[in-house]
Amino acid sequence: MWAQNVCMTEIFKGSFTQQEPIPDEGIAAALEVMQSGRLHRYNLVGDEVGETALLEQEFAAYVGAKYALAVASGGYAMATALRAVGVKPGDRVLTNAFTLAPVPGSIASVGAVPVFVGVTESLTIDLEELAAKADQAKVLMLSHMRGHLCDMDRLMEICNSADITVIEDCAHTMGAAWKGRPSGRDGLVGCYSTQTYKHMNSGEGGFFVTDDDEVMARAIILSGSYMLYGRNGTVPPAEVFERVKYVTPNVSGRMDNLRAAILRPQLRKLDKQCAAWNERYATVEDGIRGTPGLTVVERPAEETFVGSSIQFLLLDWKDSAVAEVMKRCVDRGVELKWFGGAEPVGFTSRYDSWRYAPSERMPETDRILKGIVDMRLPLTFSLNDCAQIARIIRAEVGAVFQAQA
Repeated sequence: MWAQNVCMTEIFKGSFTQQEPIPDEGIAAALEVMQSGRLHRYNLVGDEVGETALLEQEFAAYVGAKYALAVASGGYAMATALRAVGVKPGDRVLTNAFTLAPVPGSIASVGAVPVFVGVTESLTIDLEELAAKADQAKVLMLSHMRGHLCDMDRLMEICNSADITVIEDCAHTMGAAWKGRPSGRDGLVGCYSTQTYKHMNSGEGGFFVTDDDEVMARAIILSGSYMLYGRNGTVPPAEVFERVKYVTPNVSGRMDNLRAAILRPQLRKLDKQCAAWNERYATVEDGIRGTPGLTVVERPAEETFVGSSIQFLLLDWKDSAVAEVMKRCVDRGVELKWFGGAEPVGFTSRYDSWRYAPSERMPETDRILKGIVDMRLPLTFSLNDCAQIARIIRAEVGAVFQAQA
């Protein structure tokens, strides 16, 4: 039997939702903010620069952007980006069919209509399909879903030729790059998340980055600056605000000084954290490579990725067989997520789950979605933990594949 040499009683005991603690430096900074009582980002004294403004300066420098805005969530950053670039109710916005609900949700939140573009076996947006649909919208909300970067040179060539504005959802690619260019810096706007399961943890939070003066001025006012925009960390010229301040609504979604205080030390160690994730990713990938019936998602040489989660494909398997793999793995302590299920479970959903967004069947995308299996890799796992997890996946996928055969 395929798995006869594997200890079938081996059970993984770790938690897939347990994150590392906030660094001591962040806890101390948070306590200082709480003791001051000045949690609101604009509750400052004189020329004081608050934690949120300092974080914006530091994050802009980290990704090489002219401007950064710290906000309440990654989803809020995306909706703000859509408003700031001029998307109106009824407009159509291109986006990935393989993504998570906040992405089409941000489009729907401004009254716009998602137009879905398919996914390839590399788990990236189908660039040929994007080119074919380029005449259907003037904005692309590009989701780097689960940290997979497409050929960004080709994507920007398609979008520039069609006069499409690109907004990047970088919730899973903070710290990643394409040919050395940080994720979020090819499009007009980059949006990031600091929700607990992302690469920095403030519970909820996010960033909006751009080099465009007017887009940034609109975003700052949209975020709820009132007329205090001069206190932000990275600020366009005053005359730009004069052009937009009376015609841009307040849709409050500011980050506060408490969350910024927690995040600043995490930003300083982000590169080290990314390297640690990639060690865990490589250990799992090496352990499952070659498993019968399982396809490893190959990463292109041009991509610098962050392996905070890992995906593999069970292409053309019966639904019942994939469900059996899921059950057998969870019985042994390994929590996998499947994007092929007919009903959303936890954080998983697919384009036909979002019934507020009209869609037509996408047969090739459906085939790939039915095969995607996903797993978090928290940094609380050791490399030995990752090797054990890989052994369990390898054994259970192999056993079910053999039974199918």
